[in-house]
Amino acid sequence: MLNRRSLDPEQRTLYGANLQPPAGYVFDAAIATTFSLDFETALAVPVSLALFAAENRDDILTHPLALLEGAERIAGRLLVFTDAGHIQAHTRPHSRLCSLLERIIVEVAAPNEGAFHPKMWALRFKPVRSDESTRLRLLVLSRNLTRDRSWDIALTLDGVVTRRPQAINRPLVDLIRRLPDLATAGLPDGARDLADEIAEDVRRADWSLPDPFQSVAFAVNGLGGKQWRPEPCARLGVISPFCDDKALSMLADLAGAEKPVLIGRSDELALVPGTTLDRFSRVAVLDEMAATEDGEEADAAALHGLHAKAFIAETGWDTAITVGSGNATRPAFLSGSNVELFATLTGKRSRVGSVEEILGDKGFGRLTRPFVPDELAAVDSAKRAAEARLDAARRYLCRSGLKLRCEREQPTDDGGVLWRVWLTPSAALPLTGIGALRVWPITRGEAHGQDALEGLRLCQPVDLGAMPLIDLTRFLACHLTDRDGEVSILFSTGLILEGLPLERHAAILRWVIDSKDAFFRYLRLLLSELGDPFAAALAAQEGSGRGAWRTGDDDAPLLEEMVRAYCRGGDQLRAIERLIARLETVEAGDTDPIPAEFRTLWETFRIALETRESAHVE
Repeated sequence: MLNRRSLDPEQRTLYGANLQPPAGYVFDAAIATTFSLDFETALAVPVSLALFAAENRDDILTHPLALLEGAERIAGRLLVFTDAGHIQAHTRPHSRLCSLLERIIVEVAAPNEGAFHPKMWALRFKPVRSDESTRLRLLVLSRNLTRDRSWDIALTLDGVVTRRPQAINRPLVDLIRRLPDLATAGLPDGARDLADEIAEDVRRADWSLPDPFQSVAFAVNGLGGKQWRPEPCARLGVISPFCDDKALSMLADLAGAEKPVLIGRSDELALVPGTTLDRFSRVAVLDEMAATEDGEEADAAALHGLHAKAFIAETGWDTAITVGSGNATRPAFLSGSNVELFATLTGKRSRVGSVEEILGDKGFGRLTRPFVPDELAAVDSAKRAAEARLDAARRYLCRSGLKLRCEREQPTDDGGVLWRVWLTPSAALPLTGIGALRVWPITRGEAHGQDALEGLRLCQPVDLGAMPLIDLTRFLACHLTDRDGEVSILFSTGLILEGLPLERHAAILRWVIDSKDAFFRYLRLLLSELGDPFAAALAAQEGSGRGAWRTGDDDAPLLEEMVRAYCRGGDQLRAIERLIARLETVEAGDTDPIPAEFRTLWETFRIALETRESAHVE
């Protein structure tokens, strides 16, 4: 996080903490962008936003009811835009709850055939008190929405929505408004409206700058117009895990008489000509031993590897620090193929620090060591060529208009209903240089994978098999293998799913709420107020619903919560009504998770709600 001691590795912040609302506010809506993501991290985000924070992602993932309710509360108010084909997958089945992310995740493609690479959050918070202003939070990140433990940089800006547009926000506004147009496989309902809403709020946002900075500027590359790059300066420092000869040469040309400083990754620096690296006064890489505490063995929570990107420039009396998504590469700075986001904070050098102070032995530089050109084995050119072919095939698959179609099968002998899913191409896909392609719905796992290469090359539908309703999903896992069979990639992509039954969502709900205990725990989650994380976390705990509905004094707490919900206007009770309606559609053989005595009580509240609404209409 950027502050008085700029880029000090001792100043750390948790990703989830940056998503929490300020005191006196509750989450309202958000737009996020990322290059890659994994389903588990994406599932945890709605819980962090709408229910309660946790020390780490795995704590949240142990609460399926919280995952369900988080996704329910956030539906229509959160969109995450990610580069098509860069959703991580694995061979085992993913949780069926991942299908709830269909309303949140939107895959997009950069308009100039590069990577969609920005990492950003624009969050809107509403005040608890009506006399306060709406607040925004902007996160400009170098990390993706994954569980990666690399060293990254985050800029957090809080602001208020004013009446006047702020010219400095125009690049952010243009990016957010363009996002729906970049989608590769359709948009969730209301996505374009939400993007326009957030963009308009950002247009009028007045940001509070962290001390000691005096100004902020934003830039977006890859959407047309002039490409951003650092300005000519007296001294320059670069942190970039990925780099190439052309971009590094351009950066070296920008520096004055003093050679710039470069911190990168050994495997990337090894590909850069020595003559280019000689143009830098110091070329360093992360020292993994220095990054741990006094050289001790790193624990599971320790950071490792470099993923941060920053450009520090000294000009006159000022120091400017630029952070964001862009690496020192040709696609990020020169060709305009990648979509990248940058934020530049500027302040007096006497307070912000010089390049040497920030990247030297007393700053981030104390985690580095000199780069040794011959420390890595020679790069296998054949492997790199295979990786390039696979990446090209992945991009082609995700932009080719593939669709999924599901059809209801005849009932089985025991009365069960299955749905058959087909992968359908709109045209023949050549997929040159590929030796094999296996695909499967992420809820099924690799054991249900089907060979799809020949069918797609011949423009023939691929049968993905018959499956129960709760396994239907538009997220497909793809395992691509190069023609030589030695290099492969595994990823997921979301396709348009035709014929999806309306009751699929209710089936997932019934799968999670499979007992009376689960029903009462979920009931308490529904009754917990937005902005009361303690009550939500308590309700999500395993066993918290046991004994919640018994005759006698145990009725009182739940009854009181329902009465309070009625007095507050009844919105939470209407959520309970929707829950009961979904659980009513019970398939043959399913047990009813709703106790009969609760149904009796609920009838009283239902009549009261109808009576009050009728009175308001009259």
